[in-house]
Amino acid sequence: MQVFVKDNDINQALRVLKKKMQREGSFREMKRRRFFEKPSERRVREQAQAMRRHRKAMRKRLLIEGY
Repeated sequence: MQVFVKDNDINQALRVLKKKMQREGSFREMKRRRFFEKPSERRVREQAQAMRRHRKAMRKRLLIEGY
C-alpha cells in the first residue's frame, strides 16, 4: 500500500492511509488476529460472512431482475 505525502502534510497522508486500510479491511483483520480463534469459530464466522454476501447478492439481483 502506498500513500504519497504532498507539501510535507503528514496529517493528510495519515488520513488517506487510514481510509485505505479501512476500505481494504486491514483494521478488521488485525483486530481478529489479536486473539486465537478456534477452527470451529472460524468456520462459523466464515459461513456467516458467506450468507451475508449471498443475501446481499440476492437483494441486488431482485432489484435488477425483479425476481
